[in-house]
Amino acid sequence: MKRVFSGVQPTGNIHIGNYLGALKQFVELQNDQECLYCIVDLHSITLPQDPKELRSHTLDVAALYWAVGIDPKKSIIFVQSDVPGHSELAWILTCNAYTGELSRMTQFKDKSRGQESAPAGLFTYPILMAADILLYDTDIVPVGNDQKQHIELCRDIAIRVNNKHKGTFTVPDGRFLKEGARVMALDEPDKKMSKSAENAFSRISLLDDDNKIKKSIMRATTDSDGIIKYNPSEKSGISNLLTIYSAFTGVSIESLEKKYDGCGYGDFKKDLVEAAVTALKPIREQFNEIRHSQELIDALKNGAERANAISEKTMKRVKENFGLGI
Repeated sequence: MKRVFSGVQPTGNIHIGNYLGALKQFVELQNDQECLYCIVDLHSITLPQDPKELRSHTLDVAALYWAVGIDPKKSIIFVQSDVPGHSELAWILTCNAYTGELSRMTQFKDKSRGQESAPAGLFTYPILMAADILLYDTDIVPVGNDQKQHIELCRDIAIRVNNKHKGTFTVPDGRFLKEGARVMALDEPDKKMSKSAENAFSRISLLDDDNKIKKSIMRATTDSDGIIKYNPSEKSGISNLLTIYSAFTGVSIESLEKKYDGCGYGDFKKDLVEAAVTALKPIREQFNEIRHSQELIDALKNGAERANAISEKTMKRVKENFGLGI
């Protein structure tokens, strides 16, 4: 089997864009691949975090992994900072990366825009991401297209090191997630849905109650012509809602267009509310059942032990090839 690695930051509630665009595919991959799914808490501290909130959000994400269908018996679920190899390998990779290639990372440019000086961790963030991947001899990295540049950097560093020290790293391939479930903001459908957006009704989080889900969908931006047709360039709002409806129900967008031909946006949105509530309620119930359980803590400890066992083999090889240690 191929080995898969991916991770989610423990900052804020996971929304349906994360779920439909990534987590559902994580669940599918675990059935025929060896999967490691990490809560990347070290990445989150590139910006200031309240310690208690960070720990709470870390457990939230772990519970949501489980609630959406990632099985800790099939996949390794663990917290990044519980495996020392991530930080150790990141330093070695930092010594084999260049400031020029890091300064070209578009996400760093976006996040540091308007600042005379940015946190060094924000600048070296892609190196820690590369360490996350290379630490486990990862074959496949399922990510969105916005992470393509980071995957390319990871591959470049791995190849660079392998040219000096043959056989040090497995060079991973990115599996860029299907665009069919690319979910946009409900209030500004030309932008991706974001958990950091000021307008809480621009997104639907997996833990939102039924009333919040209803309000978010009923307030969602559409247009004035009243025609339910998929056309992202001209009808981005209704196209986004069709994407969400299709992803939740498994009904094709073409079939939805036919079903709602001649109907108004109001009726369409009411049915979408029902579809979203039906899909998310079991996730919320499962989350509430396991979030404060000892079973979740035990699963994360077991996951960290399994991840450490893999990472220690990689670090032994890396250190030998670099001449580190005695």
